[in-house]
Amino acid sequence: MSPALLGNKEIMIKAKHLIMDMDGVIVRGSQPVEGAPEFIRRLKEENRKFLILTNNSIYTPRDLANRLQHIGIDVTEDKIYTSAIATARYLESQRPNGSAFVIGEAGLTTALHEVGYILSDHSPDYVVLGETSSYSFDRITRAIRLILAGARFIATNPDPNGPGEGGITPATGSVAALIEKATGVSPYFVGKPNPLMLRTALRQLDVHSEESAMIGDRMDTDIVMGTESGLETVLVLSGVTTRQQAERFPYRPNHILETVAFINFSQE
Repeated sequence: MSPALLGNKEIMIKAKHLIMDMDGVIVRGSQPVEGAPEFIRRLKEENRKFLILTNNSIYTPRDLANRLQHIGIDVTEDKIYTSAIATARYLESQRPNGSAFVIGEAGLTTALHEVGYILSDHSPDYVVLGETSSYSFDRITRAIRLILAGARFIATNPDPNGPGEGGITPATGSVAALIEKATGVSPYFVGKPNPLMLRTALRQLDVHSEESAMIGDRMDTDIVMGTESGLETVLVLSGVTTRQQAERFPYRPNHILETVAFINFSQE
């Protein structure tokens, strides 16, 4: 363990299995959080079930796994669950083999294709808004008109902004607010903090909430979702939230620690 991490307190969690956020928990920008590669390696050595849960809908799990492997975090694509996948599965459960007009990238369009959805701008069942690196005014206008014509409005996640080159950039939540203002129609957000995403992730792992923990760096998405779903919760301070900010919320995580490097498991 590096000198920077020495002296920090370890915690013991009761959960056997883990659901964890990606940004701020195991990676920070394009670099791994200190101790995260070793933590993932330990989970695999102990044969613990885990899933990396992210609101990022731009990339496919294969893309994200490849990016993580390049920075020393050895995970396979089956260990990554995105808001795009959660959205696609939700739509499949609501209206199988439907159609959607999509604003988003390959992570979202691939997930929808895999559940049998047709991407169309001709009277689609849904308008689905996800993350993209370049929002098109023409496509936003088209989305607004389709919603006004009766298409149901779905968004992958409510995050209002995210990190970009040179600073903060608008994200799905901000564009969803624009479309909502123009149409008077509120979107249904599938991703965090909606417990729906966590429940589908638990089903994919084939584990129960009582034996699982949620690890995240945001109180208003990761921790509230884990709390409402009955999971043990761990807030790490390696992302966007400070210990002082965490105290302002009306709910508390079960544990607060510097990074995932300090998590140990009860032997009970």
